[in-house]
Amino acid sequence: MDAEQTSSWFDKVKHLFNDEPESREDLLEILREAAKRGLIETDAERMIERVLYVSDLRVRDVMIPRSKMVYIEDEAPLEESLQRIVEEGHSRYPVLNEERTEVLGILMSKDVLRALIAGELEDNEALRKLYRKPVFVPESKRLNVMLREFKSGRTHLALVVDEYAELSGLITIEDVLEEIVGEIEDEHDEGAQLVKKRKGFFEVDATMPLEDFNRYFDTHYECPGVETIGGCVISRLGHIPEAGEQLALDGLTLEVLKSDGRRVQTMIVRKVKDEATEAADAADPSGD
Repeated sequence: MDAEQTSSWFDKVKHLFNDEPESREDLLEILREAAKRGLIETDAERMIERVLYVSDLRVRDVMIPRSKMVYIEDEAPLEESLQRIVEEGHSRYPVLNEERTEVLGILMSKDVLRALIAGELEDNEALRKLYRKPVFVPESKRLNVMLREFKSGRTHLALVVDEYAELSGLITIEDVLEEIVGEIEDEHDEGAQLVKKRKGFFEVDATMPLEDFNRYFDTHYECPGVETIGGCVISRLGHIPEAGEQLALDGLTLEVLKSDGRRVQTMIVRKVKDEATEAADAADPSGD
């Protein structure tokens, strides 16, 4: 971009800000107008909007709940812990006691790898020497403050506790950044990782393309103008659903597992015939 083009761009932006915004809505309107006129990219405008709204969010809004945490059990056999680290592919793991009521530390995959290479990881006692001190934060902490603390503390994971100091989940720096830049995909997020098979149901990322969802579950959902299964659910319901809301479609029950009030994030998908089977099993405890 030459000097003349740069001057022209700044003149256009200056013109947009001639009327000083008096509220956040005024500022957002200016940003949307700038994107509409091509002064800034649409992606940049959306990112700036997310930055403005991040301070409205709390840690509880984006954390990974305790029920979905991937962790290492302190008393588990060493081989089992190592296998879990390899299969899950995360860089950090909380370590819980046998009763799963206390966080004993944070285990970093790179520390485990170094110890293995050095031949220093022979038993659980050696593994415990690698535990790092966990960081705890309250559910009510604002997300912009959480990001600042992640940066200043040079840590990427924190354990979340409720008002009674009970563990309620965990949050990573990636969870916070995704609220600003959108979903961050890595080698562990691709393809089949959008669908995680659980006992009796499937956990589905709502950003899964509708075409891929239809192929995976052998369905034929059609939602004109919609690209993802999450968008299709919103379209069918006519509103952005809250966690717990359900939708029955062509042999499947889709239940919203996580929603932030602006979009559906994850869902539980069950096959209706499986639900009927479970009901029959419940009515016949003998299992015969």
